[in-house]
Amino acid sequence: MENLFLKAPVKQAYFKLALPVVLGMITTMIYNLADTVFVAKTGDPKMVAGVTIGAPLFTFLLAIADIFGLGGSSVVSRLLGEKNVHLTKRVTSFCLYCSIITGILLTVFLLAFERPILMMLGAKAGTYADAANFYRVLSVGAVFVIFSIVPQNLIRTEGLATHAMIAAITGTVIAIILDPIFLFVFKWGTTGVALANVIGYAFTDIVLLVMIFRYARYVSLNPRLTKINLHTITEVIAIGIPGSITNFALTFGMALLNSSLAFYGADMVAAMGIVQKVYSVLILVIVGFAFGAQPLIGFTYGAKEWSRLHQILRFDFLVQIVYSVVVGGVLIIFAKPIISLFMRQPVIVNAASEMLLATIITTPLVGLILVYTTVFQSIGNAFGAFLMSISRQGVIYWVVLEVLRHLAGYTGIIWAQAISDIITCLLGYFLYRLTFNWQKKK
Repeated sequence: MENLFLKAPVKQAYFKLALPVVLGMITTMIYNLADTVFVAKTGDPKMVAGVTIGAPLFTFLLAIADIFGLGGSSVVSRLLGEKNVHLTKRVTSFCLYCSIITGILLTVFLLAFERPILMMLGAKAGTYADAANFYRVLSVGAVFVIFSIVPQNLIRTEGLATHAMIAAITGTVIAIILDPIFLFVFKWGTTGVALANVIGYAFTDIVLLVMIFRYARYVSLNPRLTKINLHTITEVIAIGIPGSITNFALTFGMALLNSSLAFYGADMVAAMGIVQKVYSVLILVIVGFAFGAQPLIGFTYGAKEWSRLHQILRFDFLVQIVYSVVVGGVLIIFAKPIISLFMRQPVIVNAASEMLLATIITTPLVGLILVYTTVFQSIGNAFGAFLMSISRQGVIYWVVLEVLRHLAGYTGIIWAQAISDIITCLLGYFLYRLTFNWQKKK
């Protein structure tokens, strides 16, 4: 493992760890696009809007998973760099079993508070039924979604990125196969869409368990190792909560956006739903590179290899910017033909094309934001990670959205994210420079 993390050329180590994550993200992206196409082919804007309204629940579940997935992997990568194997196994066992317990408790909570949550997410009389059908199935399957994220993050810390990718792809392929069957053969509507997703995550869980039993040396499923000291639990949570808040903020931002657009009708909510799926072509790969590199950053930091750490970070920034500019440019140029693949109603195509430009234009800055965030998470800078987590689609986005909504109405709503990205990137740059200037003085 040390040969890969400390001795291999930076580019080789980076891509060996990041590319499997990116490929897993691309598979997820393909499913997201196929899922949108399948739902859109029903020709029912209310069904598209229902899935769009229910989608933040996915983000919420991922946010919960990140407490143990990102928090655990951050601590584990540094422990492996320090060669503390015994504590590594205890941390992984703690995170895995906590994710299962949390998933079960969340199912009860989500079902008990269905109506107020859906109303908060932007459900109206015309979209409530479709949104509720999607929401209920996903709530029941919460444990499968949450558990799948944690071992994926943990096994990557010991270089098993390809194994994590195989597990993710397996579940996604299953979901892609089931989605049209449930929609067009069984006519299950948004219930079928959610069920295909949950079954896909369940298959991912099964494959991950097999991978842990057969290949993992440091990730433990032994329940007797779940007991760890308070200091280590605090470390996991201190980094996991900011990572979780990032996804909570995404849920919050999506809910704010959907609620704001709902005033302009279901067509606008449906248009933004399509835009978010197209945007995933760009953002999921960016996320894949950022989080794929995280174990490398954490291990190198734990081993105190400062020169190599800075080489890794410079290359990480370069990859993010180049990919964002190239792919983002292509999506902007061919916006209308791409949107038309999903729905052909002129009002939706025109609205979605403008939304796509506003969404994509600042993506290179989002790449930088993600690198800043993963750096803070990897090195255990809980304060920096927390500030970044509450900014882009949290506090900053809320303030910008409210101001622009009142000043510019609809146009202000769809451009609020771009302004938020610029402000958050400046904040990230300041915290990044502050962090590494402090490190130099140590």
